[in-house]
Amino acid sequence: MTEEIIIAGFGGQGVLSMGKILAYSGLMQGQEVSWMPSYGPEMRGGTSNVTTIISDERISSPILNKYDTAIILNQQSMDKFESMVKPGGNLLYDPNGIIRHPERKDINIYKVEATHIATEMGNVKVFNMVVLGAYLKIKPIVKMENVMKGLKKSIPVRNHKLLPLNEEAIKNGMKSLVKA
Repeated sequence: MTEEIIIAGFGGQGVLSMGKILAYSGLMQGQEVSWMPSYGPEMRGGTSNVTTIISDERISSPILNKYDTAIILNQQSMDKFESMVKPGGNLLYDPNGIIRHPERKDINIYKVEATHIATEMGNVKVFNMVVLGAYLKIKPIVKMENVMKGLKKSIPVRNHKLLPLNEEAIKNGMKSLVKA
């Protein structure tokens, strides 16, 4: 099993963190992983993306032109990466701020109202965990216990008190996934 993922959106949405948590989760399961971030100098508010690969076999290159799954969090990323999902692959997106929704017929398209769910939970910072939960519902490539270990490794110790809220956000994302 090899899963090649692109996660793309604005800086500040937790794009890079989501990829890192997936990579750590794969490591906790003894899998091969690659995590390659890309972002502009503007950081918050600028576009950013991360390629994460999780595999049972050695990963030959972290550089990809096509992806099994694209997680899209803004319109610029939709415009750039929708065409790069392999036929039969998955595209997951949060419709907030998306003007042109995905149009391809040869891929599976899912949406999750992550912005709305995170706002309802009272902490917009868990937005990315809602999205991560929706992704893991589509592709349960890592176990929840390893996701929590990866999350604990990814966030600073001072924020470990937020681990239960993050776990709740992941579970809410799993429950809120809709096939588009």
